[in-house]
Amino acid sequence: MTGKSQRTAAGKPQYWLVSACMFFLLPCMHGQKQESQTPYFRVNVDTVFVKVVVTDSLNRSVTGLQKEDFKVYEDNIQQPILHFGQQSAPVSVGFIFDRSGSMRYDHRYIVGRNWFNQLVKTGETNPDDEYFLITFNQKIDLVRSFTDEPSGFAFDVILQKPGGWTALFDAVYRGIDMVQEGKNEKKALIVITDGEENRSRYRWNELRELAMESDVQIYAIGVDPSGYALLKSLAGLTGGRAFLPDAAGIDYYINLIHTELRNQYLLGYVPINTRRDGKWRQITVKLDTPRGFPKLLVRTRNGYYAPRD
Repeated sequence: MTGKSQRTAAGKPQYWLVSACMFFLLPCMHGQKQESQTPYFRVNVDTVFVKVVVTDSLNRSVTGLQKEDFKVYEDNIQQPILHFGQQSAPVSVGFIFDRSGSMRYDHRYIVGRNWFNQLVKTGETNPDDEYFLITFNQKIDLVRSFTDEPSGFAFDVILQKPGGWTALFDAVYRGIDMVQEGKNEKKALIVITDGEENRSRYRWNELRELAMESDVQIYAIGVDPSGYALLKSLAGLTGGRAFLPDAAGIDYYINLIHTELRNQYLLGYVPINTRRDGKWRQITVKLDTPRGFPKLLVRTRNGYYAPRD
């Protein structure tokens, strides 16, 4: 279901609320012609680009907002927005599936496998999309490298048996490294796991640093409540989200992930702080909700490390 409000001659705002069930219409809503792509998050000599997801209280993506509706702050100092846009662009996506021994309990593996099957077989696609598959226990296996056809991934997962320890941090670390080699500017990981961790070489602080400095959104689907807090913390660092669905609600969350990957705003600014000191810069994006809009939520990554000379 979509909701609309239109700008009239009196200046009332126009916006679109895009629900997950409308995902297949998104390419039409954004137009079929695309400009040459600008990176969604990049730090160079002059400009920082950052992608932003805006949703309403019902988790529906909101499109149609204008540049003047956004404010960007770096280390609590407002930055002039010089670039603004909203694109439906191709994505590079890595799927990370947990096949460790803990997934044998409470039918976690069967549930996760069924959800993964739905994930790779639904959603709008772009001919330039690319995907890879990593499965893990204490060992990290790149099952399939980048391909434009992920439907065979479900069969790859069916062939595997759960067992062994759980190196979740190592798997996500490897996934971030891998997806950054993708050809598309827009990059994401989708992780299906119970959230257990007991055998990684990388520590949480090391994974946290990599997640914060990379331009990779992480979406996590938890199959057990015990590990949800960890997944939520990890996804939140990147502007992504973690979900703990039940069997009846999985379709909603899968469509929500697909929708958010296609509906994001691009904001670009030249930092007022020009020091190239390699330090962390905190980014905050605020929204001046136009009159007539419902309450809106803004989600983006936390910041970036400045270049270093």
